[in-house]
Amino acid sequence: MIIQDIREELVRLQDLKYREMQVQIIPSVKPESIIGVRTPELRKMAKELAQSQEVSVFLEDLPHMYFEENQLHAFIISGMKDYAECLSVLNRFLPYVDNWATCDQMSPRVFKKHRQELTESIREWICSADPYTIRFGIGMLMEHYLEEDFKPEYPKMVAAVRSEEYYVNMMIAWYFATALAKQYGAVLPFITEHRLDDWTHNKAIQKSIESYRITPEQKEYLKSLKIRRK
Repeated sequence: MIIQDIREELVRLQDLKYREMQVQIIPSVKPESIIGVRTPELRKMAKELAQSQEVSVFLEDLPHMYFEENQLHAFIISGMKDYAECLSVLNRFLPYVDNWATCDQMSPRVFKKHRQELTESIREWICSADPYTIRFGIGMLMEHYLEEDFKPEYPKMVAAVRSEEYYVNMMIAWYFATALAKQYGAVLPFITEHRLDDWTHNKAIQKSIESYRITPEQKEYLKSLKIRRK
């Protein structure tokens, strides 16, 4: 009964105006699968569901019918405290992630304590054939390995990705824009040496220029590195 109860609660929380907006900004999801529930409500619901003895029934009910169910799943994973369990549930769920919102809002807090062993999984995710698994892997590198745990091999991993998928290439650009803000000297050669495809190269520069963490001098130099199409 838990699945039906969840769906009834989601419908009760429906916000039709919010749904209209979501349909526009998440084009990879079928409109009929979007109920229209605001994120704070989903986070609250996920926290309560995580305490339920029947939460495993929900987590095993894949694929989900509704976008909001995927969001609940992502938020439950994000709150898991056991690293091994979190990784197991996450790996089972990743092939069913079909949109940028669920992908980007899924951020397991337990990963912060397990950065050393997490890199093995990140390498596997980035080599996946599934675009949102790749995007998630790059996102984890961006979130956890651009400060004291940064290594030059990490941007190399990201730069090596070649994809026709818009949401993969956008994440690569986002990664390099963030990396330039945090590790400018180490990451700049990936731009000066044109180690990304042309679209991603220019998008990374664009996002860097929009960042308040990049100095005016750096922005002017990055502008000069844009690839001009003939």
